[in-house]
Amino acid sequence: METGLRGGSIQAERAVLAAVVLGGSDARSGSDDPLAELRALAQTAAVETVGQLIQNRADMDPRTCLGKGKIAELKAMVEELGAGVVIFDHELSPSQLRNIEEAVCQKVIDRSELILDIFANRATSRAAQLQVEIAQLQYTAPRLRAMWSHLGQVTGGSPVGVGTRGPGEQQLEIDRRLVSRRIVALKRELAEVQARKTREVQARRAEHFTVGLVGYTNAGKSTLFNALTAGGAFANDQLFATLQTRTEAWNLGGGNTALLSDTVGFIQRLPHHLVASFRATLEETVHAHLLLVVVDVADPRAPQQLETVRTVLSEIGATEQPRIVVLNQVDRLSKFPREWALPAWTTAEASTVAVSARTGFGLERLTECVRETILGHVHEVTICLPLREAKAVDFLESRTKVLSRDWDETQSILRTCVARRHIEHLLAGGVRFTVDGEPPHTALARLWPSATDGARERVPPHERLFGAGE
Repeated sequence: METGLRGGSIQAERAVLAAVVLGGSDARSGSDDPLAELRALAQTAAVETVGQLIQNRADMDPRTCLGKGKIAELKAMVEELGAGVVIFDHELSPSQLRNIEEAVCQKVIDRSELILDIFANRATSRAAQLQVEIAQLQYTAPRLRAMWSHLGQVTGGSPVGVGTRGPGEQQLEIDRRLVSRRIVALKRELAEVQARKTREVQARRAEHFTVGLVGYTNAGKSTLFNALTAGGAFANDQLFATLQTRTEAWNLGGGNTALLSDTVGFIQRLPHHLVASFRATLEETVHAHLLLVVVDVADPRAPQQLETVRTVLSEIGATEQPRIVVLNQVDRLSKFPREWALPAWTTAEASTVAVSARTGFGLERLTECVRETILGHVHEVTICLPLREAKAVDFLESRTKVLSRDWDETQSILRTCVARRHIEHLLAGGVRFTVDGEPPHTALARLWPSATDGARERVPPHERLFGAGE
């Protein structure tokens, strides 16, 4: 489907949207506008919505999704409005696609194909392009149909040589084999890209405190990203404005800096092929020290959107990090800030901050919360390091409040105010040092007892041995 998302003056396709709302079991049944999100997706794909049809049913028709009468109504609507495509707000089976196309005599696509089309037009990096192509081929493979009826059997039939006689091979089987080979080749290339990406993310995590911006698509993540950092992320009021990760330094004050990553937005019923393929894109999320879950509180569907984000984070394995729920666009709430209370559905998360990325309200408080998360409780200690550890001394000088400095023949002695993460950073770098005359892990257990177990899990085994006193 040519949509003209990359420029050009291609005329927008006219579409009729269709959906079945399942009584009581579908999350959308409580919405005043069940097709609002599909309509936004169509707009993002440069498709003009000229009509819509909704049917309330106990369950979907296994042949055509809609009932027989509604299919006839859909056909009449398509003809009357001059629509060139019908978009269903469900993932249709190959047989359902075929039956509906035969009934309405027009092209039919489902929600998954529409999302894949948007991703294909927005993907710019090599990794994103590979991921989208894999997802498209995985989606298309079971929906392939023979395109040339006169090549129903392309080998066999006549005795032209040993191994060529027999029933032959259908064109459809050849198509599927070619698709399978292409998927294997793409996955091999993507694995190399993912390996490089993983190494880059882990290296950044070892050197810096990393924060991942996650949330539902069009919740304002990129606008918030630009407000907190030097910016540069594409921000627009449309779904999936961001399809690749962008990372910038975020000055938290007091000599502390974090790396903030803007990531692709989530959506309800995201095609599972995309969830699997985009793991490299979501690598920043999986390995971030802290997640900022951005929610558009002015959207009436915000509770369902937050639940979708939690589900996707669980699917990709981003479950261990602390989270801060960022209630964005509070400037659009008429009663804020005097009479506005935190929505009850946010209480499942430990920390919640109200902000407006557009006006700047609450950004200082958000920065303060992140800084507190990074540092935790600060203690005044004496750290002794070998003279050769100049890099570690420079780290402490730039990241902590150093009260005094001294040296002897073998070591540097710093009296400084440190947080737990400062000690963890030195450990992760393989630095040999003592804290108040104790091995680092003994000091961690004494100064931050509630965080010691997690800290030990993040330290490589050979460094744990030194921490134990070796």
